[in-house]
Amino acid sequence: MQNTIQDKKETTATSLLPWVTAIAMFIQSLDGTILNTSLPSIARDMNYSPTEMHSVIVTYALTLALFIPLSGWLSDKFGTRTMFMIAVALFVTGSLCCALSVDLLTFNLSRVLQAIGASMMVPIARLAILYQYPRSELLKTMNFITVFGLLGMVVGPSLGGFLSDHLSWHWIFLVNIPIGIIGISMAYKIMPNFKHAVGRFDFRGLAYFSLALILITMVLELVSIGLTHWMWILGGLFLAGLLSVFYYKHFKKTDAPIIDLRLLNIDTLKIGLSGSLITRLGIGGLPLLLPLMLQTGFGYSASVSGLLLLPSALANVAIKPFIIRIIKTLGYRTVLISNTILLGLVLIVLGFVEKDTPIGYYILLMVFYGIFTSIQMSAMNTVTLSDLDEDSASGGNTMLVIMQQLSVSFGVSISSLVLSVFSSDAFALDLQHAFHYTFITLAIITIFSSITFSRLSKTAGNGYH
Repeated sequence: MQNTIQDKKETTATSLLPWVTAIAMFIQSLDGTILNTSLPSIARDMNYSPTEMHSVIVTYALTLALFIPLSGWLSDKFGTRTMFMIAVALFVTGSLCCALSVDLLTFNLSRVLQAIGASMMVPIARLAILYQYPRSELLKTMNFITVFGLLGMVVGPSLGGFLSDHLSWHWIFLVNIPIGIIGISMAYKIMPNFKHAVGRFDFRGLAYFSLALILITMVLELVSIGLTHWMWILGGLFLAGLLSVFYYKHFKKTDAPIIDLRLLNIDTLKIGLSGSLITRLGIGGLPLLLPLMLQTGFGYSASVSGLLLLPSALANVAIKPFIIRIIKTLGYRTVLISNTILLGLVLIVLGFVEKDTPIGYYILLMVFYGIFTSIQMSAMNTVTLSDLDEDSASGGNTMLVIMQQLSVSFGVSISSLVLSVFSSDAFALDLQHAFHYTFITLAIITIFSSITFSRLSKTAGNGYH
């Protein structure tokens, strides 16, 4: 009888574990997008110019780049539940400090604390999923939790604008607190405290790898704000390349490197990472570009342009029950090749919209964008992790998180760079046509990623659903 009760408790905990991961993905992706629309309000309240507030975004991105490589080692050393609860507690504390900030210095310090927690929340939660579930159930589980990350990214700009306009900017941080507390209490009751043997901590490897990531992140931020910092950009790229070479030489001589590049010998991991990066370069800028085009190019209000992203969120949720069947029927290779092309076609169509295009047309496009993005993210994330075992799960998961974080910055920076080029005197285009050519360029990048996915075998990921 006692064993039966214990079995029921363990079954319940297993079934609820994806909700813990979903909460982590939601608040992290929400926090990554909700701030952008509120920065002007924060700047006014603290008596700064909006451009001065850009340091808040840079500080957050640099801290993530520094601490993400630590997440796998720390969770294996001290346990997934222990480190996840610490990570969420740091994130919640940082959020409270952000809401209480009175100037740019305290705001930046609070964002550092918040980013330390954010850098570990999702990697550790997803690692617990990899350790807990058999491969045959991982597609269903990953499919469930991915939607919350997508929802956070789409809902963030609209929610940030609403809270700033109708309450105050402080609420964009205060909303994290109850969600985080729920996550901590659920993790305490539900999440297993998986531990794995780890070697000595690779301090030198962390220094080389994280500094290279930080420099790449800084270069991306410089690119995103204009083309007037070429010496800094080239210098940063050179130093990042040099540090990457140092890390590679160090990795070859180290038994337990912080990032094990030998894992790239796993085809699904290597192809999944590279294909995901290229795809996200193409589609990552749309949540930024579409509201910007509608406001500055077509004269829509901020609230309307933000709300036009919501149909994609609803479509994300609506398609989820069918994704497993789609992938089982067609296979990862076919789904990723065809779906990437369809995403590119949506971007091409956006390249031909005009000022008098009916709103219903945008809603229809956003529905298709939401459907194809949902399929793409679920398929890319699961096939990337499909051939990892217990020994490689931590390292492969950390690689995926690093790629995802970099691709967010890459996507925004590339779209901003392309728009800046087409808006420059060299092309002599008005703003509307500059947006059109930007969308078409990003569509070409997206479609190009289908070539990368064509390298997957026809049976890739078959044991993963």
